[in-house]
Amino acid sequence: MSGAPPAAAHTGGGVREAEAVNIEWASLGRGDPAVLRRIGEAFGPDGLGLLTVSGVPGYAEARGALLPLASRLAALDEGELARMEDPEGNWNFGWSHGRETLEGGAPDRRKGSFYANPSIDVPTSDAGLVAAFPSYCRPNVWPAAGVLDDLEPAFKALGRLSVRVGSLLAAECDRYVLNALPDEASRARYTRLQDVVDTSPACKARLLHYYPPSPDDGGDGDSSSDVDGQDGPSGTWCGWHTDHGSLTGLAGGMYVDAEGREVGNPDPGHAGLHVRNRRGETVRVAIPAGCMAFQVGETTQVLSGGLLRATPHAVVAARPGAPSTRGVSRASFAVFMQPRWDTPMASPLEGADVGVGAWRPGLDFGAFTNATLAQYY
Repeated sequence: MSGAPPAAAHTGGGVREAEAVNIEWASLGRGDPAVLRRIGEAFGPDGLGLLTVSGVPGYAEARGALLPLASRLAALDEGELARMEDPEGNWNFGWSHGRETLEGGAPDRRKGSFYANPSIDVPTSDAGLVAAFPSYCRPNVWPAAGVLDDLEPAFKALGRLSVRVGSLLAAECDRYVLNALPDEASRARYTRLQDVVDTSPACKARLLHYYPPSPDDGGDGDSSSDVDGQDGPSGTWCGWHTDHGSLTGLAGGMYVDAEGREVGNPDPGHAGLHVRNRRGETVRVAIPAGCMAFQVGETTQVLSGGLLRATPHAVVAARPGAPSTRGVSRASFAVFMQPRWDTPMASPLEGADVGVGAWRPGLDFGAFTNATLAQYY
C-alpha cells in the first residue's frame, strides 16, 4: 500500500529537500482510503518515516504560546536550572544540559532540554516501579512559583493537543497495519498503536532550546559534509538518532533572535530537520507553517513487524558564517508517545527480522528503553 518515495530536489548547497506527506486533520477518523495510502507513503518501506497533519484547531496558538519560552527557560540563572535537574530520573525529567553524549563520547552542550509528562504529573506512586523505571515513573519537575509560571500550562496544552491528534493518526496506522498483516493469527498478535497512545502513562514531552551557533563551532563552509556525516558537534544541534518510542509528535521549529522575537530560518536550505531516507540519502524536511509533524519510532517498527518503519534524523545547525545567524537560537517541541514500561515488545510476524538492532524477543518496553538510553547517557 506504500507509494513512491517523496520527491527530493537539490537546494543548491548539496543538501536535498524533501516534501513530507501531508494529511488533513479533518480527514482523520473517517475511514478514508486516501489516508491509508498516505500512511503507507510516509511510514511504509519507501517513506521518510515522517508526515505532517494540517488544519489542527488551536495548534498555531498553542505552539506560539510555548516555543518562545524555551529561550527564556535557558536564560534562567544556574541555581534555578540546577533546582530543576533530576539525575535520578536519568535527566529525563526537568532541565537537562550537557548530560547527553554525542557519538565519540563528547557531552552535548549545543542544546538544553526540559522534559515532562504532559498528561499526568505523577505516573505512579509505586516505589518499586519508580526505582525500576525512573525515566518514566518519576514525577514532573516544574519551575518554582513565580519563576516562568506560564511554562507549565503552555507545555501541557501543546503536549495534550499532540496526544489527541496522535491518537487519531494512530488509529489510521492501525488500519494500515491490520490490512497489511498476512493472516488472522498475526492480526491477533498485533499491539494497537492507538491503545498505546490512549492508555499509557509513560508519555514524555521535550521542550528544546538550541543555542545560537558560535564561530568556534566550525561548519561554516558550503560543504554539506557535516550534514551527511554520522554525527559531529560541528554540524548538528541534535545528532543523528532514531526515536525508540512509538509515535513522536513534533511542533515545527521556531527561530528566535537575541531579543526573543521570532525570525525566519537564518540559514535556509541548510539548517533544520534532516532525515536519512530508505536509500541512505540525507534530505532536509521543512515542516510547513501551521502543520504538526509525526514520526514513528523503533517500538512501532517492532510492534508492526516492520510494516511501519522509523528513520534516522538530526537537527542541523545554522552555519556560523551564514548571514543573520548571530544570536539566533531555535526552539522545538517533541512529544514521545510510547507504551507502558511493562508492555511486551513482540512482533506480530513471528521469526521475522524487524530491523531494530537493540531489540530481541522477550524484552518489554522498559527493558528496551533502558538499553537504548544507556547509549546516550
